[in-house]
Amino acid sequence: MAFQIENKLVIGVASSALFDLTGSHQVYLDSGPDEYRNFQERNIDVILGKGVAFPFIRRFLNINKCFPRQMPVEVVLFSRNSPETGLRVMRSIAHYGLDISRAAFMTGTAPYPYLPAFNTSLFLSANEEDVKSAIAANYPAGLVLPSKIVDDDDDVELRVAFDFDGVIADDEAESVFKKDGLDQFHAHEALHVDRPHAPGPLADMFQKLALMQRMEERAQRRDPGYRKVLRIAIITARSAPSHERVVTTLKSWGVSANETFFLGGMDKARVLSVFKPHIFFDDQLTHLKSSPGGTIPMVHVPFGIANRRTPAAE
Repeated sequence: MAFQIENKLVIGVASSALFDLTGSHQVYLDSGPDEYRNFQERNIDVILGKGVAFPFIRRFLNINKCFPRQMPVEVVLFSRNSPETGLRVMRSIAHYGLDISRAAFMTGTAPYPYLPAFNTSLFLSANEEDVKSAIAANYPAGLVLPSKIVDDDDDVELRVAFDFDGVIADDEAESVFKKDGLDQFHAHEALHVDRPHAPGPLADMFQKLALMQRMEERAQRRDPGYRKVLRIAIITARSAPSHERVVTTLKSWGVSANETFFLGGMDKARVLSVFKPHIFFDDQLTHLKSSPGGTIPMVHVPFGIANRRTPAAE
């Protein structure tokens, strides 16, 4: 029996994240909304190029092909377009064979207030204000950063990488680090090693991905020839002894990652270049600046103390 939307892992994606709308956006900036509308209508059958989130979304939807009875995941399109100007986006979705049937067209307004209505565990957009507004409203969201698009059809695996603090978990420990430094951070985490962190903005997504992995494990037990498609990594700047609280937190939620890296401040790009995720989530822009070769889709989650403005920055 197919999952109801309340039980699915739902990702909301803006057309700006799914497709390359650079040309369309420039028309809007140069000539205004009327010419933009005319441009989209004239080019309604011109297929849009792939955007930064496209390889991730395509593979994410393939989870349903592995579990056609349950259909455990869904993608919903959120667009600032009107339904008329959004037809080009929907035709591009059909062209690429993406199983996206639900959509919200907002005709110029921000879509984030409707995220809970669709049970959304993540909203991906290239619109910075929409993402910041969603996070401010305590909704899970991420800003896709520009990168080269690499979408190897022969690579069927979906690899997802997360930072820990401020992404999967809250920013409690990061606040201590920012305020008191590394030694106090380690002391704080050692003191609270048995107390799990509160969930961060993408905790629900992480936990539901872990559910998908358990479904794959059961499928492999039934059929040893089943080939798993999902791999999850946690890539954090933490090191011993603060690593123990990460383990405590995940254990309390009943989840884990395939691969977990405690880098102790080492450049994350060194691990990312090997894991090659189709998407990587981090709350700190400084960790997202050095994508290996510019080919790994990076998503900024503007949450917590790492993204608060300080008086010196104002």
